[in-house]
Amino acid sequence: MGTNENKMGIMPVEKLLINMSVPIMISMLVQALYNIVDSIFVAQLDENALTAVSLAFPVQNLMIAIAVGTGVGINALLSRTLGEKDFQKANAVANSGIFLGLISYIVFLIFGIFFSRSYFVSQTRDVQIIKYGVSYLTIICIGSIGKFFQIVFERLLQSTGKTFYTMITQGTGAIINIILDPILIFGLFGVPRMGTAGAAIATIIGQIVAAILAIIFNLRINREIRINIRSFKPKLKIIKKIYAVGIPSIIMMSITSITTYGINNILSKFSSTAIAVFGAYFKLQSFVFMPVFGLNNGMVPIIAYNYGARNRERLTKTIKLSLIYALCIMALGLVLIQLFPANILALFNASKDMLNIGVPALRIISLSYIFAGISIVSSAVYQAFGNGLLSLTTAISRQLVVLLPTAYGLSLLGNVNLIWWSYPIAEVASLVLSVMFLKHIYDKKVAPMEEE
Repeated sequence: MGTNENKMGIMPVEKLLINMSVPIMISMLVQALYNIVDSIFVAQLDENALTAVSLAFPVQNLMIAIAVGTGVGINALLSRTLGEKDFQKANAVANSGIFLGLISYIVFLIFGIFFSRSYFVSQTRDVQIIKYGVSYLTIICIGSIGKFFQIVFERLLQSTGKTFYTMITQGTGAIINIILDPILIFGLFGVPRMGTAGAAIATIIGQIVAAILAIIFNLRINREIRINIRSFKPKLKIIKKIYAVGIPSIIMMSITSITTYGINNILSKFSSTAIAVFGAYFKLQSFVFMPVFGLNNGMVPIIAYNYGARNRERLTKTIKLSLIYALCIMALGLVLIQLFPANILALFNASKDMLNIGVPALRIISLSYIFAGISIVSSAVYQAFGNGLLSLTTAISRQLVVLLPTAYGLSLLGNVNLIWWSYPIAEVASLVLSVMFLKHIYDKKVAPMEEE
């Protein structure tokens, strides 16, 4: 199959969506698994260690938001230029993406060195939590070049349909992390016991190895784009186009950091155990949500390519199938969490107090999953069409207008269990907006293609 016969334009849609998405879904499930394993091992140290890692989550999420958001912009623009057969521009997009990844890393390197302590002091006065958290977050930020380059180079592979290789890169990084976690945290096989710092070192080693693999695959296998950093000069016009889609996506994902930081502060008025529960839930949630994000990553280049190629039938079929698959994944997650909340929390060495708070929390928050599945896919559809602003509007409405004020209002009633209801309430509001925006996209972008 040559450059003129990209599989995104000719392979049957059902097969193509599975072919593109399943490798990413598997790699993201492994990714989610190592996030959970990370917290499970840290929780064996003590509850304060789990709380510290939970408090670090907003910064890690912000890091991922910038990397993935930039990647979404690269992915959409690169897939569209390949659909239009403009290979010279595609090369410029790829090289610009690598440049943006490096700039993003430098920002977090500076934050990790100079601002980790002040970040933790703003959330807790517990000396042990601060000590655990600062050592963990500083290492994560200093070593984040692996995370940024891994995501950028994986997006280049995804844009040309080579998602199988991203499964290898992410899977390898995750497995290395899982193996190193207990060795470095607890000091096995003669290695010094490092605690939360060990968890951070295991994470960055896994990410750096994954990044190196992704670079090698791009240089050796990705024939549709040519990477040439030596002669690269930043092109403002291309960077603007990447961020036209990317910045709304970055802000949209960053809002989770703001919300989590806010809810951690609300929960701190009750107990550090409530923060530990919320942190454990976020790791668990990723295990349900990651496959849907993997589905999105497979779907976006298919929609973008077929929009560039003006193929309406393949485009609409991709959207419908993605919504169906997302609903099935979220329904499965809902059933498992409703049936086994105590068993799941037991993995995190949950105390009786943690179970008392955690079981109702998991059951209440998971009620929002079905609505969330539709909203997540819808947001990716807007991005594929270059309408990242609609995704941003949905995210701001859900998290800043509804979720955070509702959580704060419910916290004033003095019962920690009421705070969790802010999640189902916010997802219903998000669903209403998603339906409206999908209709808008159809009317403005898809329906006119019939006339063509």
